[in-house]
Amino acid sequence: PPPTSIMKLSLSVLAAALASANAFTASPTNAAFSRSSVVLEASRNKNKIASRSKWAAARGYGAADADASDVAAGLMTNDDGLEYVRLANAKGDTSDVYLLGGVVTSYITEGQNYIAVRPDAKMDGSKPISGGLSHCWPQFGPGEIQQHGFARNVNWTVKSMTDTTVELEMAPSDYTKEIWDKEFLCTFSVALEDDKLSTKMFVENKGEESFDFQSALHSYFTVSAMENLSIAGSFAGKEFLNKMVGDEGEMQTEDREEITISEEYDRVYTGVNDPVLKDTGTGKSLTVANTAGYEDTVLWNPYGDEGMGYNNFVCVESVKFNPVTVEGGASWTGDMSLSAGDL
Repeated sequence: PPPTSIMKLSLSVLAAALASANAFTASPTNAAFSRSSVVLEASRNKNKIASRSKWAAARGYGAADADASDVAAGLMTNDDGLEYVRLANAKGDTSDVYLLGGVVTSYITEGQNYIAVRPDAKMDGSKPISGGLSHCWPQFGPGEIQQHGFARNVNWTVKSMTDTTVELEMAPSDYTKEIWDKEFLCTFSVALEDDKLSTKMFVENKGEESFDFQSALHSYFTVSAMENLSIAGSFAGKEFLNKMVGDEGEMQTEDREEITISEEYDRVYTGVNDPVLKDTGTGKSLTVANTAGYEDTVLWNPYGDEGMGYNNFVCVESVKFNPVTVEGGASWTGDMSLSAGDL
């Protein structure tokens, strides 16, 4: 199939790599992988003429202009050789899910894309993708192993696929065993429904001994401009860790009903998992529904960093901050869905 273009957050911003606490680490050398057998119910679409959406890149949040009937679903390859699965429904909504990192890089509904990829993102496999719904597993942030774990570094395999659903799998490899030698199996499912995009992270302990982990979707969402954004939810009265204060951060109490951002942000709101993004520039809202597993929300934005394209995205992350203990033979599920609406 023909290559596709990856949306960049701002035409006015040159791609530039920047090292930071939130910067992605280099990917491992085992980039080659063998795909599992795929249930290609979407294979009938390979006979269609795929019309690639040309996304209006102004401010990085533009609309898709392709005819819905021409958008094909299936396993595809981008300009740089990375494979991804495109989901497409009868309404013309689409979502792209990359095998590298198992990361969802777009959700377009009614012509509006709600998931962002940074302008400095590498889409050639040389490092994890900076953007999308990026997995932080089995660790969130710094800790005993590498920053944010390894799930975003490895190629996931396709377990099953239809026009509107995909199920990816990550099992232990020599690479992961050197970092974290546990008997796990992770399955990540994405479903493009008529009214929402649903995701499920399913972690199984295939061994006899228990293990602990953290899990998060380091989610990047499009913003017309930061001055147009507010984030509603059960924030008022909640304590949060402001990681921008001091060396280890400072616990503070939120007094706002809706969050606005006008400075660099890195805040952990424990016990808040119902954020709603409101963008007056687009007249749209995005509800992040965390219905299982994810109990906390992290807000992150590198305010002022033009190289990262700060003005056209915000990270509203679905997080299980306190470690989960999974006994041998047991499992854990993290459910998150996205629903778009009008203001």
